[in-house]
Amino acid sequence: MTVPAATAATAATAAARTTWLPAGESPLPMPGQSLREGRLASARVATSPRGIGWRRLFVVGLTATLTALAAMGMLQVLRVGGVSVLDGVLLVLFVFLFAWIALSSVSAACGFVLLLAGRANVLGIDPDGPLPVVGTRTALLMPTYHEDPARIMAGLQAVYESVAATGQLEAFDFFVLSDSRREEVAAAELAEFAALLERTGGDGRLFYRRRTDNTGRKAGNIAEWVQRFGAAYPQMLILDADSVMSGATLVRLASALERNPGVGVLQTLPRVVNGQTLFARMQQFGGHVYGPVIARGVTWWHGSEGNYWGHNAMLRTRAFADHAGLPELPGRKPFGGHVLSHDFVEAALMRRGGWAIHLVPQLDGSYEEGPPSLTDLLVRDRRWCQGNLQHGKVVGSAGLHWISRTHMLVGIGHYFTAPMWAMLMLVGLAIPLYHADLVWDGFQLRGFSPLAYWRAADAERVAWLFAATMGVLFAPKVFGYVATVFDADARRGAGGALRAFVGVLVESVLAALMAPIVMYRQSRGVAEVLSGRDSGWEAQRRDDGSVPFWGLVQSYAGLSLFGAFMGGLAWAVSPGLALWMAPVVVGMVLAIPTVWISSSRTPGRWLRRRRILCIPEELDTPPVLRRAAELRAQADLASAAPAVPAA
Repeated sequence: MTVPAATAATAATAAARTTWLPAGESPLPMPGQSLREGRLASARVATSPRGIGWRRLFVVGLTATLTALAAMGMLQVLRVGGVSVLDGVLLVLFVFLFAWIALSSVSAACGFVLLLAGRANVLGIDPDGPLPVVGTRTALLMPTYHEDPARIMAGLQAVYESVAATGQLEAFDFFVLSDSRREEVAAAELAEFAALLERTGGDGRLFYRRRTDNTGRKAGNIAEWVQRFGAAYPQMLILDADSVMSGATLVRLASALERNPGVGVLQTLPRVVNGQTLFARMQQFGGHVYGPVIARGVTWWHGSEGNYWGHNAMLRTRAFADHAGLPELPGRKPFGGHVLSHDFVEAALMRRGGWAIHLVPQLDGSYEEGPPSLTDLLVRDRRWCQGNLQHGKVVGSAGLHWISRTHMLVGIGHYFTAPMWAMLMLVGLAIPLYHADLVWDGFQLRGFSPLAYWRAADAERVAWLFAATMGVLFAPKVFGYVATVFDADARRGAGGALRAFVGVLVESVLAALMAPIVMYRQSRGVAEVLSGRDSGWEAQRRDDGSVPFWGLVQSYAGLSLFGAFMGGLAWAVSPGLALWMAPVVVGMVLAIPTVWISSSRTPGRWLRRRRILCIPEELDTPPVLRRAAELRAQADLASAAPAVPAA
């Protein structure tokens, strides 16, 4: 392997060492937890918001009421010609899917009201108040697996320097926890870490460890650190390889955990940043506009039974060690073995042990990067699909809080909704086909039009149901946009009210075009998991997202051809059928150009120059992000320099 000339001097130093660790270990037992035995330590914890039961009753009750009204309307439509088996199937699918989107809409509505009211400083964390003093040792852990070493060390240096700028660096230690198996990656990690020590003078505060056995993947990586060093650090914060957090945010989190002894996890709402491609900028714009109303809503009714997303979160180390040890699931892969989506399960087990889990959406300064293309998102999504479906073996575990079970059920349902939407569309076709008096006229089938059939059944109710479904589906986006317009800082950060509106339209059109692709791939992923196919463990791409055109053809040509065939067949049968299927068929046919254009930097940069799909971090970059970008640019220049053989 060759290394950049800029790091050649440190490569020799790195070659002499394989780890940089504290002088002595501080073991902390982390026993595996039982899923068959266990009791909920407390139904209500000290930091649970006042009136949390009424909040949950309101959200669940309003969701149930909206769903019941929609179900009665659909039943009235289906009863016109008598309720058949197909009608019953359609009704069940409709009720489940409507309830699914209604819950999101009601939750977002709550968040919208809270944002307009200007409330929700969870646990008394004031993001604009004086910086508190941290008196507890806190470890920042950055697990890594086959990531670009120069990139992650640059991000870690920016975090380190930001913490130092608060004047409270003595309260924090930093650990890079490598699970990389490729020797060339490990050698580069060692060289880059040695260079990081030289740049920061952080010897004795910055540490590096590479595991010889990466059992348990990321969860096992963190557990191994807890068992070796956890007793020395009452608090720990988990960073992903693409995470960056400001020193002020870290200090406020550490202080909040100190002041609230019953809290086990403080989960921030990371902002997605640094997107260059159209797809990445679409994601981060959606996070800026829609994310706050969604996060405030779930925080309002989840209360102290929030969730943990595995990164950008502060955890109480002993609570994690005592209750979050993951057992091996019985059976063979993909359902058996170690827990893939470990964060949901760890949060549920910690809450079972009596510890509160809180989301703190009001606190800025927490950042991550999104996948650069739809293809990269779908690769990651396939692993999440297996991990979430694996929760079917965990959701019934003894002693879990019902909100913790809800988190898992929502995660499982997220993947089953894709095939259910497809089934709803097909059953909606099958019912009019069953009732039609079909007559062939040349190459077309007369008497078959799904739209005409449903209008004839009950035009007024069908129109009402369609409008209600679309309204509930798009309500979170409307709430997010209106809340953004009413917040001067958020509005400026999105480019102004008009540009934000154009951004919402662009994002919505792209999401609609991508929806059939995602529906197909998620449905296939569910089928693969149920058939026993494991997702594996691949490193994530964090580059510009570009994919060779022929690579896109190989990935999506089959879907495009299938969509074109179905569209042509539908038109041959009846123009009404083609119109019914158009939203799905168009997305399938345009799969290749949609993924190709959205994966490109050119349209993303064109829109950025016009401040469309804009976020505040692009207009006024926070110091920690600016510093990380500078360091990464320097690393890129160093890597472009002539290389010399490593010593």
